[in-house]
Amino acid sequence: MTSPLHFRAIWISDVHLGIRACKAEFLLDFLKQTQSDYLYLVGDVIDLWSMKTFWYWPKLHNDVVQTILNKAANGAKVIYVPGNHDELFRDYAGHTFGKVRICTEAVHKTADGRRLLVIHGDEFDSVVKYSKWLAKLGSGMYEFLLFANRGINFFRRKFGFPYWSLAAYLKHKVKNAVSYISKFEEVLVHEARKRKLHGVICGHIHKAAIEDFDGVLYCNDGDWVESCTALVEHPDGALAVIRWAEESVFLLKEGEYENSSSQRRLVSAD
Repeated sequence: MTSPLHFRAIWISDVHLGIRACKAEFLLDFLKQTQSDYLYLVGDVIDLWSMKTFWYWPKLHNDVVQTILNKAANGAKVIYVPGNHDELFRDYAGHTFGKVRICTEAVHKTADGRRLLVIHGDEFDSVVKYSKWLAKLGSGMYEFLLFANRGINFFRRKFGFPYWSLAAYLKHKVKNAVSYISKFEEVLVHEARKRKLHGVICGHIHKAAIEDFDGVLYCNDGDWVESCTALVEHPDGALAVIRWAEESVFLLKEGEYENSSSQRRLVSAD
């Protein structure tokens, strides 16, 4: 049996359990194949917005939750920072459930001494903050794109093509979307700089990235409805984005992750 990949810390967000587009099978595989001292759930883990209108909760989604709880029970420090789709859980900030600590934000100290703000990010999104009805309309349109994407990928699989995300493609190509992402990054970096921190780790916009803005680090751990990405910290404090759907086979083939330089090259960020 392949040994689990070990990291000092793992960040995942925008899982959206409770909707059909959630790639729960990839996430469950990732959780079973990895171990970490810290596991951060950076918001939108459960999509309460969608579940208010349509109940969808298969066994696979329950298995993901149970696996996370098992990690907490077995000694991993699991910190849950709710987002806008699961904002109900913000009411329980400061409490611990099943050894999972809930907080509105956190500061993570890396092995090399950097202090990083961990926050979902919707607090700095003007659409979500001031026009919730518009945000929910956008969420509905996004779910339609994900629905269309399932049909596209059904035929891609039939013809032997790999998974492809229509929503991610449009997000990279549409000028307004690119501008929105850029502005979001700048606002989060400004917040980290204002707090005299070394950087910020967030989710919300479903675009994994590691960027340096004049000495302040911006990290986004991506999502599990389009790209199946996570942010990880190596034992030496180095950060990287793992694209599990693309890289898992290669990563697991190499054996013990922290001892393999070839594996570290396979872990990429935008």
